[in-house]
Amino acid sequence: MATEGHGKIGILTGGGDCPGLNAVIRAVVRRALMLGYEVYGIKNGWLGIVKGIIEPLDLAAVSGILPRGGTILGTSRTNPLKKEEDKKALLANMEKFKLDYLIAIGGEDTLGVARQLAAEGVKVVGVPKTIDNDVEGTDQTFGFDTAVSIVTEAIDRLHTTAESHQRVMVVEVMGRHTGWIAVTGGLAGGADCILIPEQPMRIDNICAIIQKRHARGRLFSIVVVAEGFKLEGVEEVVTKNQKLDQFGHVHLGGVGEVIADEIEKRTGFETRVTVLGHIQRGGSPTAFDRVLGTRYGVKAVDLIHEGKYGTMVRLNGNKIDSIPLKDAMTKLKFVDPGLIQTAEIFYG
Repeated sequence: MATEGHGKIGILTGGGDCPGLNAVIRAVVRRALMLGYEVYGIKNGWLGIVKGIIEPLDLAAVSGILPRGGTILGTSRTNPLKKEEDKKALLANMEKFKLDYLIAIGGEDTLGVARQLAAEGVKVVGVPKTIDNDVEGTDQTFGFDTAVSIVTEAIDRLHTTAESHQRVMVVEVMGRHTGWIAVTGGLAGGADCILIPEQPMRIDNICAIIQKRHARGRLFSIVVVAEGFKLEGVEEVVTKNQKLDQFGHVHLGGVGEVIADEIEKRTGFETRVTVLGHIQRGGSPTAFDRVLGTRYGVKAVDLIHEGKYGTMVRLNGNKIDSIPLKDAMTKLKFVDPGLIQTAEIFYG
């Protein structure tokens, strides 16, 4: 039986929302209260601790949130280390609210801040979250399974309309730096060509795959493209605008239109585009993501209870363990080449 803990744990969710966040929050509260800690919810990511928007969380606050998408705490893409006054406010508010420990749930940017704070002595534990599944150090992030399920269902639906009208359907999905959603969702949905950031491709090669299908009597095609895909020989990714967020990221989107225009122009086949966008982030999490988020939340509290600060929980095979934050996210986790090769068997 674990000894009873003491102190206050602050919990925040940063970056893009994704299904499964509420499962983590619920598990943290349940496990922490069981062990004798108090839990405080920090609103809107790192912004909440800079501004001091912090409130206690009890069992009533997390009742019924397991199947809900999004995050009851709210989120933002705030970088509290960008300005010295924000960093000072963060540390001052930890003191003011008597927060002994932090649990930061987020992706590369949110956990990058956690890593720097850990190096300066803040007692913080990280929980990896991104639908992109590109956080290095864990086998899978929660939210990914839900996003892939949504993409798969969308492709299934597009198949019937594509076949009816004998069209090429280009489906643009999320994936800034990596193509995990595109490859996994495309493979599950029976896509005829999958375009990802890890593997630039010439437009002629894309058209050849579609023309090969037409030549054997398959008069429709499904092309899945990750938003960060670049045509071979083209340096820039397609962006909606040149605005940057606080971590220096541009707003991606529009590559599907570029690919569709080129396909129609070169092949003469009628081509349409579907951009799934934030639909991939929303809605109720799958059973897998609910369970993974729950296991992550429990482990995060256990790490605090064991005094293992500066760590990140992770899925390692089928087990939940941890890795030092300084060793996690040192590079992006790119799509397994074997998975890409499997998908290519079904092209054309």
